[in-house]
Amino acid sequence: MTQTMSQRGAVPVGYVSELGPVEARAVLYLRLWFSGAETQQQVWNDFASALGPHRGRSALHTLEELCQICAQHGRRPLMRHHVTCKCLGADEACFANFVAAAADGAREDAMLMATLIVRPDLALCIADLACDLGLALRQMAAVPRDSSIERPKTTTLH
Repeated sequence: MTQTMSQRGAVPVGYVSELGPVEARAVLYLRLWFSGAETQQQVWNDFASALGPHRGRSALHTLEELCQICAQHGRRPLMRHHVTCKCLGADEACFANFVAAAADGAREDAMLMATLIVRPDLALCIADLACDLGLALRQMAAVPRDSSIERPKTTTLH
């Protein structure tokens, strides 16, 4: 049985626990954003708690715009695993590395990775958004995590 390109995007390539803090957060917030209104509220709570209301709102809008462009102008649907899944899908790994490269200032690498996600004419736009998001995620990683922030309690593997 052959897999379609979008199915290959969900193929596990590792574990979220193997990622650095920026990459792991990029995957978590990508998953949370696309999981619905309740989990989007959780994203806001996390961002506001770690970054303050002004910076948190800015980071939230950046994530929203980045996800919206990926969904509307993606080369194909961006495949994601369930929020609590420990596996890291191929598309999620690409997204995580893209955000980290952009935040690290590797602009050309980030733009190249962006072309794997969206049309080439949008690569610069989402690379800039990924840079802003990655810097916010890096700042969040430096803030001690509030153990009172609840994560979804489901144990779905995929």
